[in-house]
Amino acid sequence: MTLITRNHARAVETLSLDSPHNRNALSAALVGELAGALTDAGKDTGVRAIVLTHTGNTFSAGADLKDPPPPEALVALLRQIIELPKPVVARVTGHVRAGGLGLLAACDIAAASTQATFAFTEVRIGVAPAVISLPLLPRTNPRALARHYLTGERFDAAEAVATGLLTTCDSDVDRVLGPILDGLRRSAPDALAETKRLLTARVLEAFDRDADALTALSARLFSSPQAREGMTAFLERRDAPWVV
Repeated sequence: MTLITRNHARAVETLSLDSPHNRNALSAALVGELAGALTDAGKDTGVRAIVLTHTGNTFSAGADLKDPPPPEALVALLRQIIELPKPVVARVTGHVRAGGLGLLAACDIAAASTQATFAFTEVRIGVAPAVISLPLLPRTNPRALARHYLTGERFDAAEAVATGLLTTCDSDVDRVLGPILDGLRRSAPDALAETKRLLTARVLEAFDRDADALTALSARLFSSPQAREGMTAFLERRDAPWVV
């Protein structure tokens, strides 16, 4: 079963997360297939930019609790997006939760429909947004992010823009993406690669400094008794025992 669909038009390669049966959850298989598709697009001289989007009403529900990728694989995927010598643009028309927000933060530009919603739900199942903090912390408003990290509240696209998670939002996401993609098509490939390198230098410093520690933290938390109870409660659609 193909989990990533590809489409090429006018030098833009569109990669769609295509696993709507589990809301495009980040399974080991989906992470691996997306990494392969990004590698192919990165090597293709006919590709000027990459659009990362989705099928169904959810961009990504976060880690697949039934088949989660190893933390190291998610770190590698996020770093791959950041290091790719071509701009990666997120196009969101649905909901984004937990690990899916890490994908948005790794992208160079992120646009969403005003119908989209967002939430860092990790704390509600007994874990922390550890690995996805690598691209998130250097690129977002610390005060705004603290509220979203600590409460797990759902927030809208306008708040996501204010937080720095999104570049822009509109009732018609393709209306705002049109000029962005046109600008990328008009830009010289080598100049785009070097400009992206300037923009991502601080983010990659965070990966070099913190990736090992956050990978270990993620593995420890996901294997904890509290997380097992939290994930069981989530799958059974009931409150976790710590809810008061």
